Amino acid sequence: MSKKKHCNIPIFIPELACPHQCVFCNQEKISNTFSVPTPNEIGVIIDSYLETIPKSAEINIAFFGGSFTGIPQQKMISYLKVAYKYVVEGKVQGIRISTKPDYITNPILDILEKYGVIAIELGAQSTNDKVLVKSGRGHKFDAIEKAANLINNRNFELGLQMMLGLPYDNLELSIQTAKDIVRLKADTTRIYPTVVVKGTVLEKMYKKGDYNVLSLEEAVSWSKEILKIFNEANIKVLRVGLHPSEELEPEKSLVAGPIHPSFKEMVLSELWNDVLNEKQLEKGKSIIHVAQNQLNYAIGYKGRNRNLLQTKGYDVKFVADKNLKDFELNVCHN
Repeated sequence: MSKKKHCNIPIFIPELACPHQCVFCNQEKISNTFSVPTPNEIGVIIDSYLETIPKSAEINIAFFGGSFTGIPQQKMISYLKVAYKYVVEGKVQGIRISTKPDYITNPILDILEKYGVIAIELGAQSTNDKVLVKSGRGHKFDAIEKAANLINNRNFELGLQMMLGLPYDNLELSIQTAKDIVRLKADTTRIYPTVVVKGTVLEKMYKKGDYNVLSLEEAVSWSKEILKIFNEANIKVLRVGLHPSEELEPEKSLVAGPIHPSFKEMVLSELWNDVLNEKQLEKGKSIIHVAQNQLNYAIGYKGRNRNLLQTKGYDVKFVADKNLKDFELNVCHN
């Protein structure tokens, strides 16, 4: 039986009065770029999405942008009430929200439970106190740990997002963040490399030489190592890399940073390169069987892995095998 298609109906609610100015965030840019829908308007947004989504899909309403539980409580409840009607009517299966760890309390979770929230994503970004302080997050690791424990004590899906290459960060600290996310029993995660956006504290630091941005190669390499940790722990990775947009371009808001439309493919290609190097291949012709959804990654970004094997004297052909799982492979030698 095939899996149900999963679809999110995104509702962008930027938190315009955030008391903490993270060094990488331009809240003014966010508020100018996105109009904030009123509670009355989100019903129209949801209806328009429902017209195009197959009824057989598993559908969630997702409140993204800023920190949803940081907006005034009555306004938050008014948004949830509108969305919850669709849950009660069976048109959607649940509600997802994203927020900051220090905006999670038991009373807040009571409200989220009451109105059909099933998943909470926390912007953890890092679990290192120095990185959190230098990034202006307004809290330390203990706030992340406390929020994760409160959420895990309830029947919510826990998501913990992380950012690579923040001020003071290095590969070792990012690996520790990934391990902490595993230890905190996250169900899902997202891996975002840090980019420098115009109008941020990070831009000033970058231009003064106080901050070095990760190169694309470094960001891919770091992400590969992080991804290995999450794969081994069976944590679902919802996204690897920033979603390219018109706003995140050099002539718009992007100052510097590792952003690429094929970032995830590049990371998974590098991971598959490691997998293939660990496998004992024989010189000559071989057929490498991999899972259908991993075929392009195994071949490599722009055919890189296949080409590297060929330069080493391996004549390989990659084929899809529906019986294999991610990162499994079978090799048949001719």
